[in-house]
Amino acid sequence: MNDALARLTARLAETAPGLRVETGPGPTGPYAYDASNYRVPPRAVAFPRGTADVVAVLRACREAGVPVTPRGGGTSMAGNAVGPGVVLDFSRYMNRILDIDPQAGTARVEAGVILDALRSATALHGLTFGPDPSSHSRCTIGGMIGNDACGNRSVRHGRTSSHIEALEIVTADGVRAVADRTGLHPVDPGDAGLVARLEADVRRLIADNLGPIRTELGRVPRQVSGYQLHHLLPEHGFDMARALVGTEGSCAVVTAATVRLVATAQASTLLTLGYDDVVDAAEDVTEILRWSPTAVEGMDEAIVATMRARRGPDSVTGLPEGRAWLYVELDGDDQAAVDARADELLEVLKARGRMTGGRVVHSPAERRSLWRVREDGAGLAARLVDGGESWPGWEDAAVAPENLAAYLRDFRKLLATHGLTGVLYGHFGAGCVHVRIDFDLATDPGRAAARRFLTEAAALVVEHGGTLSGEHGDGRARGELLQVMYSHRMIRAFAAFKEIFDPQGLLNPGVIVAPARLDADLALHTSDVLPVETLFSFPHDEDGFAGAVRRCVGVGRCRSDAGGVMCPSYRATGEENDSTRGRARLLQEMVRGGTVRDGWRSTEVRDALDLCLSCKACSSDCPVGVDMATYKAEFLHQHYRGRIRPRSHYSLGWLPLTSALAGYAARPVNLLLRGPVGRLLARLGGVTTKRRIPAFASRRALRKTLRAAKTPEPAKALLFVDSFTRAFRPEVAGAASRVLADAGIPSTAQDGLCCGLTWVSTGQLSVARRIMARTVARLDDGDGRPIVVAEPSCAAALKRDVPELLGTDAARRVAARVHTLAGALTDLAAPHWTPPRLPENVVLQTHCHEYATFAGRRPHDLLRRLGVRTVDEAEGCCGLAGNFGFEAQHYDTSMAVAGLALGPRLDSVDETAPGGTRTVVVADGFSCATQIDHLAGDRGVRALHLAELLDPAADQSGETS
Repeated sequence: MNDALARLTARLAETAPGLRVETGPGPTGPYAYDASNYRVPPRAVAFPRGTADVVAVLRACREAGVPVTPRGGGTSMAGNAVGPGVVLDFSRYMNRILDIDPQAGTARVEAGVILDALRSATALHGLTFGPDPSSHSRCTIGGMIGNDACGNRSVRHGRTSSHIEALEIVTADGVRAVADRTGLHPVDPGDAGLVARLEADVRRLIADNLGPIRTELGRVPRQVSGYQLHHLLPEHGFDMARALVGTEGSCAVVTAATVRLVATAQASTLLTLGYDDVVDAAEDVTEILRWSPTAVEGMDEAIVATMRARRGPDSVTGLPEGRAWLYVELDGDDQAAVDARADELLEVLKARGRMTGGRVVHSPAERRSLWRVREDGAGLAARLVDGGESWPGWEDAAVAPENLAAYLRDFRKLLATHGLTGVLYGHFGAGCVHVRIDFDLATDPGRAAARRFLTEAAALVVEHGGTLSGEHGDGRARGELLQVMYSHRMIRAFAAFKEIFDPQGLLNPGVIVAPARLDADLALHTSDVLPVETLFSFPHDEDGFAGAVRRCVGVGRCRSDAGGVMCPSYRATGEENDSTRGRARLLQEMVRGGTVRDGWRSTEVRDALDLCLSCKACSSDCPVGVDMATYKAEFLHQHYRGRIRPRSHYSLGWLPLTSALAGYAARPVNLLLRGPVGRLLARLGGVTTKRRIPAFASRRALRKTLRAAKTPEPAKALLFVDSFTRAFRPEVAGAASRVLADAGIPSTAQDGLCCGLTWVSTGQLSVARRIMARTVARLDDGDGRPIVVAEPSCAAALKRDVPELLGTDAARRVAARVHTLAGALTDLAAPHWTPPRLPENVVLQTHCHEYATFAGRRPHDLLRRLGVRTVDEAEGCCGLAGNFGFEAQHYDTSMAVAGLALGPRLDSVDETAPGGTRTVVVADGFSCATQIDHLAGDRGVRALHLAELLDPAADQSGETS
């Protein structure tokens, strides 16, 4: 820590003793990035708990001459949320909803409140916050105010600035004030004179620039670029609150806001319209707007293709034929009337003759699925099916909707002239088009070419009467280009406005006023890259491990506040470094040799990866396919190569071998482990003593159950008896064999092989490769029979880890044959097979690896198809996650993760459900079942494997007869 930073932190410790301030490469590395192309490492990150902390930071930084950058969810795509001094992270603690007034239709919230959290709270009153950016599950209200965010339904609700009643701010010199529709007001009466002088200076500035403000600002609905000084015109009542919206934290720091709410629609429906081309789609927008839609969203075929490739062909349904699509949402008070309007609009558009097809989507579940594709557009467009990368920079231009088609036509010509490809999506109804472009930002010629293109693109959008930014703000990406859009006098007015509020230029420098060059501080601008030779092949990433970790572009879905599977450790701790994004950004720092300089030996990276549960959910849920479990395994292999490992890597990583040995003397081993010797061995092995060690099964038990399940029919499949099933629950193997035979898929058991999973999860990749190579040699027998694996984590390892670690044709052939039991029963069962005696209600815990690897072949869908009335799925990780929850240092996190979804589901399980029906708990994963036993075993709740539930030899209690 340098002397200036030491003095600053000492000053903060004195003036704000409860303030958390982090320094050093580990805590600050992830904050060098947002969702843009830029990288600006901060000196420190502060996590204020209240306005007093913000005041202390601003005063201390003013004394030290250190810049301050406010930050919400860190999802800014223009470089608005990175800065070289102190970053103020409001999302961690200043995230309280202070008041909701249903009668007035307002809410008062702190700057770090997540939009979805506010919407959930106001929904109880039939109200919502109108603007809804695609990042609604993780963006903050403060961030939306900074950018003047809009979102998918801006056709109806406009920009954030239209919904702001008052802002509570702290000025650059630490003065608290309230900005509202009548001006600026001090919080402390002692600051009245200073605040009055500030307001007087602003009024003088407006009076001196009435002409350019009236003629250059507020021309199109999405004109976000620059400062919104027209709200201060006399005819607009000197609305200081709205004028400060969109200033990107460069004039004042917003700590709280009073926002206006709107009524929630009683009924809505969605039309999906197909076109040959996005320009054809844009031609229909003006007609669609006549029907008062809430949303008119567009996207091209690249986004849909990427979604289907990543999450399965069934992940996108309901789209008509085409290569570009519009989503049109209509709402109203009566569902029948809304549906009738939708049908009528569809007929009108068909008559116009531009569409390739269209339909009204009535199913709420299908609508949610379709909106997911659109909302993940930024991530899906970042890494496409062919592995190509695209980048923001010109992702936010907007024109008047009636000019959209002409603008898009000329814009695509400009792309072609420069030899670039763009993936287009966005808010067509508002004339705002997002586009990610395959810029080469890693080389000097590529950066120069990008600069030329962006300059010409700015001139083009201005020629069409548009704006550089329609909702993301100018930031570092477009601030330099404002001179193309505005007169010199307007640029000087912007500078004067900032100087009034921030005379030292310490608030978020480099954006809007005195902007940094648009090609400065680019994240890909580096020549210091760690030489990377890895055991995993990373076949989908051109630059191997470096390209794999570069997949993270910061969109932050892993920080979702609205549930889901990814990222369990972040949801448990709320810390950026425990998110998939935070870890990926730190790995990027390691690869580039930036703030992390120890390469594979980095303790900062090791610590950031420590709470990763290796659940693999990010490989499916992350729009760009970040696979942190694989990155962690590779890092652990490299980090501990030639060194002593943590004790649990030996005790748990080698479990398949030790459990196989224990099977020859299961009874005495189990007796030994239940007593003091077992607790001592657990402590010596780094294993928590708060869990009961599962009992080992004897080898004889497995042989007996497989003999009992053997069928005389010729085998059509191979039942792979994995290490967990063999060692702890051989009865599952027998049940699986009977279910397969009953479903017309008689099988033969393959015992004695291992997928290598435990060695992978502990980063012992050299051993894993040897284990996998032996397994592949045995399974690649040329007969091509499906391989059915009862344990989902082992099935996932055979499906994904084995080919990516071995990289051989044999491994890929074996992987192609692998099915989970649910997958086999979905794809291979006899057409008219029906299982016996299914319960009406099931609580389901799907294994995270099954969720991530076998999209479209999950137990939930199978159970519903087989007739289970209610499948209440615990969405998310069980928390045990293989070795993770057994490791002593991870027990508390494991239980916190369990409390997110699984625990509440188990608490609702009784002997009978309403109506006297039975509720059964199903969990195929051994880890999941073990966690369920730990959480609710004392209440008699036991998790059945799907095989046990469907076993034709089982009675209604789930026990085999």
